[in-house]
Amino acid sequence: MAESKKSFGMSAADKARLLSQLKGERSPSPLASRSLRHTVAPELLRFDTLPSYTQITVQKAVAEKLGLGEPYYVCHDDLSQDTARIAGKTYLNFSCYDYLGLNGDERLLQAASEASRRYGLSASASRLTAGERPPHRALEQALASLYGTEDCLVFVSGHATNMSTIASLFGAQDAIFYDSASHNSLVLGAVLSGAARFAYANNDMAALRSQLEQHRASFKRALIVTEGLFGMDGEIADLPALVALKREFGCFLMVDEAHSLGTVGQRGFGVREHFGLAASDVDIWMGTLSKTLCGCGGYIAGSHVLIEILKYQAPGFVYSVGMPPLLAQSSLCALQCMQAEPWRVTKLQANAQRLLAKAKASGLDCGKAQGYAVIPIMLGDSLTAVILSQLLKEEGVLALPIIYPGVEEGRARLRFFVSASHSEAQIDEACAKISRLLPKAQSRSRDFAG
Repeated sequence: MAESKKSFGMSAADKARLLSQLKGERSPSPLASRSLRHTVAPELLRFDTLPSYTQITVQKAVAEKLGLGEPYYVCHDDLSQDTARIAGKTYLNFSCYDYLGLNGDERLLQAASEASRRYGLSASASRLTAGERPPHRALEQALASLYGTEDCLVFVSGHATNMSTIASLFGAQDAIFYDSASHNSLVLGAVLSGAARFAYANNDMAALRSQLEQHRASFKRALIVTEGLFGMDGEIADLPALVALKREFGCFLMVDEAHSLGTVGQRGFGVREHFGLAASDVDIWMGTLSKTLCGCGGYIAGSHVLIEILKYQAPGFVYSVGMPPLLAQSSLCALQCMQAEPWRVTKLQANAQRLLAKAKASGLDCGKAQGYAVIPIMLGDSLTAVILSQLLKEEGVLALPIIYPGVEEGRARLRFFVSASHSEAQIDEACAKISRLLPKAQSRSRDFAG
């Protein structure tokens, strides 16, 4: 018994060691004198050695050498519509998404003001945990009605809408066939899903068919992804052919209407109206609220089952704060204005057709543009695009360059966003200045390259 007490008793040293551990202290380890730090080259611990930063610095150095200003992240003084003010100077503005001229409309401002007073400035948390507000469901029901679908879900981010939707629905046993001109968010969604990915040539149905014939049978489920109106080229997707292929090969079809809602179709109802298709011909209708609807965020319209899955599984919805109620209310108001005032869509389309016709008549290359809101002026090399954009800005016209890696090398352009608020005189002035300044931009680009 005495031996037992001695064996299980605690000495003063044992007690001190235990108290030290309870306080979070640790006894010296036999390895303490040995360095566990992995030796890494110092330059690998600096962000300025990343290749992405090197690319940025090279581009800025070239711009500085040519005496060009920073074309991006320019701070505007106030509201951006058909004109914009920067540092007190007014410009013709072809660089914003205000397709129907509703940004700043008094009705939208009033709707946002009333909603903010009633519901505050934030949804406060995820809608899953903090609940919803009436504007959320009202907007979703209005969008579902417009598309003729069973339900709809709005996300706080348009980019996250695409990424979360694709990644939530498809996995490693599936395949995703996407148009090579698809937006970054669609491509990243395919990557995150873990599915096999196959890019087909832009709007090339023969190329898509070939890939489907070669690969579709090897996978469980398959998704075909396209934009409705391609945001870089202004071309409408061949939706009837896509619908036929998705039925023939047993695929889902997703259409991103970021640039086609409000711009395509007689009433602006998008590519479904343009082609006279049924809502059920497309499984996943996607769009953004930041363009025609003057807000922020994105939406998915489709079957009730699709929306139920996303409400409980899509990371960009479940784990993100809900859309501010005031933005949902103002976007709903914009949607109602679009439906009540079809002249806005008519005017937008007329303006876009005018800019396209004027540009082509001046010998400018507009690529595949069809005259719906987005008109690119194809320039080839990135340097010419940046120089021409700066020359236009000096003469009071805003049109931003799209260069690599935003587009493939050799396909740089200026991208013009047309609005219902633009006048014919503004469009004509812009086209005249492009034609006059392009040779100068090309000459400066050649001089620098030589």
